[in-house]
Amino acid sequence: MQQASKTENNLPKVSIVTVTFNAGPLLEKTLGNLQMQDYPNKEIVVVDGKSTDDTIITIKRYAHSGTITTWVSEPDRGIYDAMNKGVGMATGEWVIFMNAGDVFAADDVLRRVFCQPLADADVVYGDVVKDGNVKKAPESYYLYHRMIFCHQCVFTRRDSLISTPFDIKHRLSADFKSFIELYQKGARFRYVNLPIAIFDTGGVSNSHRSKGLRDNISVVWETIPMPQRLKFIMRLGVPYLMCRLRGK
Repeated sequence: MQQASKTENNLPKVSIVTVTFNAGPLLEKTLGNLQMQDYPNKEIVVVDGKSTDDTIITIKRYAHSGTITTWVSEPDRGIYDAMNKGVGMATGEWVIFMNAGDVFAADDVLRRVFCQPLADADVVYGDVVKDGNVKKAPESYYLYHRMIFCHQCVFTRRDSLISTPFDIKHRLSADFKSFIELYQKGARFRYVNLPIAIFDTGGVSNSHRSKGLRDNISVVWETIPMPQRLKFIMRLGVPYLMCRLRGK
């Protein structure tokens, strides 16, 4: 019993940051899932963009029950501004973004990730569940023309997010840019072989496909050197044009 207690005490603190705006039912779904996470050293930070629906009622209820550790409701300059704000409010060693609508794949995800030594990692990522099937992430990080893992399937050291904040001029692909920049700065990426989260196909990047591709092109232009830059832009250009033609 004493050994188990020591192990529990040594688990790193994980901050789960949830960003929301006028998404009451989705926030309810996410917070209900987060409170089931079987991990003793976690905090839940909610950043609301001054919602006008029943979001605040939901936040206050979960805050009163102790599920939400800290929260704020005020105008922001978009999702990545709110995510940066959440990082500033967080106190954990590790941060994961589980925004309104996002859920963990199982109640023991945090425990399974952080029961192993991670001193040699700055970014830890895993697999995603999509349409009931597990979609495997690559076992090593590499530069690509899009994100190689989902935002809700990656844990990042808070210090790394502080040193490389999300660039809010990118409305849909700031996370893509941030991980490229972390990699270029020498951040250590680590893959864990388990599903982390369930993908919400109603997310903003999924419903604004051509805008997301255009933002990816901008990120590639800003961060990737030639000739790889040209190759990536060519890979993005064709689906971008097809989406524009289809009105997506």
